This record gives sequence, C-alpha cells and structure tokens, in this order.
Amino acid sequence: MVELTYNTYESKTYEQKSKALTKRAIVYLPNGYTEEKKYNVLYLMHGGWSNETTTLGTPDNPNAFKHVIDHAIESGEVEALIIVCPTYNNESPEDSGDYTLAFYTLTGNYHNELINDLIPAVEGTYSTYAESTSSEDIKNSRDHRAFGGFSMGAVTTWHIFMNSLDEFRYFMPMSGAMDYEGDDVDAAVAASGHSPEDFFIYAMTGTDDFEYGNFTSQIEGMLGMPSGNFILTDNEESGNIALRIKDGYSHNGLAARAYTYNGLMWFWNEGEENKM
Repeated sequence: MVELTYNTYESKTYEQKSKALTKRAIVYLPNGYTEEKKYNVLYLMHGGWSNETTTLGTPDNPNAFKHVIDHAIESGEVEALIIVCPTYNNESPEDSGDYTLAFYTLTGNYHNELINDLIPAVEGTYSTYAESTSSEDIKNSRDHRAFGGFSMGAVTTWHIFMNSLDEFRYFMPMSGAMDYEGDDVDAAVAASGHSPEDFFIYAMTGTDDFEYGNFTSQIEGMLGMPSGNFILTDNEESGNIALRIKDGYSHNGLAARAYTYNGLMWFWNEGEENKM
C-alpha cells in the first residue's frame, strides 16, 4: 500500500478552480505488482465520519481487510487488481461527518475531482489499461474500471454512475440510496448515450440495515422504469443489475467489508452468480 498525493480544487467552486487543494489517496497494489502487467482498478469510497484510511488503513498501519484482500488474490478468488481509497472530504477532515454537506454537495460534486484529477494521478503512475491519461484513453479503458462505496460512499457511487458512465463500466453501491424512486439514475442513462449492455451494478445491503428500505426502493424503482435501462440478473450476460440482500446484516463495518469482498469476487471474475 502506498500514499498518493495529487492536486485538485475545492469542491463547491470546482469549475472556477479558484481554490487549489492537495489531497491524499491510499492505493493498494497487489503482491507481485509489475509495470509489465495491466491491472483493473476499483475506486472505493468510504462512508460518513470516515476518510481514505478507513477501509484499508495506511502503509504503516494496514488494517485486517487489507490482509483479507491479499489472501483472496493469492487463492484466486479475486483477480489481482489495484484498489484506490480516496475521500470526498473537501476542506476539512470533518466534512464526512457533516451529513448535509456530504449528502447534498460533496458526494454529488465528487465526479469532477475523480475524472479530472484522481484518475489521471493514479493511472498515470501505475500500470492500468489506460494507454495514457488523456480523456479519450480513460474512456476507452472503462471496461477495466469500477467505482464502489458503502453508505455515503454508495451515494457517491450513484453520482459517479450518473455523471461518469463514459469512464466506468462497473459499480458497487452498498447500503446507500440517493433517489428512492430511481428516476434520476434512469435519466442519467438516457442522457449519457449508453445502452443497458454498457454497464453493470452489483448492489448490496442487509435486512437489518436502516438503509434497507430506501436502498431496495431505489433499486425497485430503477427496475420498474419503462425505459428498460435496468435488468435484474444473476450474471452479466443476461442483465445489468444484481441485488444481494444479506439476512441479519446491519449498517456497520462488518457489512461493508463483506459486501466489498463479494463485489471483488464478482467483478472481472467467472462464476459470479454463485457469490453471496
């Protein structure tokens, strides 16, 4: 694991680029990482009251889930990949604890920083399927890029889906709803010019999660849209959204780790329908 610093701009005034920021992401490189190989990339966002170190820790103090991923790759359950843990925290490390700021502003704006600053910083440094950091090459390599997150990270994931379908094929929202009816998410597909075959969503929550009702309502709303943009499935060949509900799981770190582990086994792997 390494720390990657990169330059970006304050979220609320990003388009004006009036206030520069330097931010940090934690990057997981699989054992045996080599520049001779190209790697898929998962950008994995944290939830509320958290930051870029919450999921995997730091290079000097990795947490247990980092070792779980190590063993999953070693055993062949997960393909070797790069995982990037960024943060939507903006001008303060306390931003993720401000629900109103995070839900209504920072998660919705994060795509600017992600597409323009973080992806070029990551994929210009490490070996991925992007031939360069040009906008065209980032778009051309979208099949090898995923975005996911738990809770407020899931809200961020829905916003990335709505704004960045050109750059991402795979999405892993976990226990976090943005639009209970699914209208906005559906409209984003139409506006993007993409077809239902162009993306895949692996959505997860638990029966005892306080977000269970809102999260499943959003998925059901998406599936019920007359556009037909969302098709429930157990494999990527026959649809584009898989919903997994874990009995007894609530809104906590155990659930976030379990869901992420299952998502990692799904993306870029065979036999996805057998997971969870």
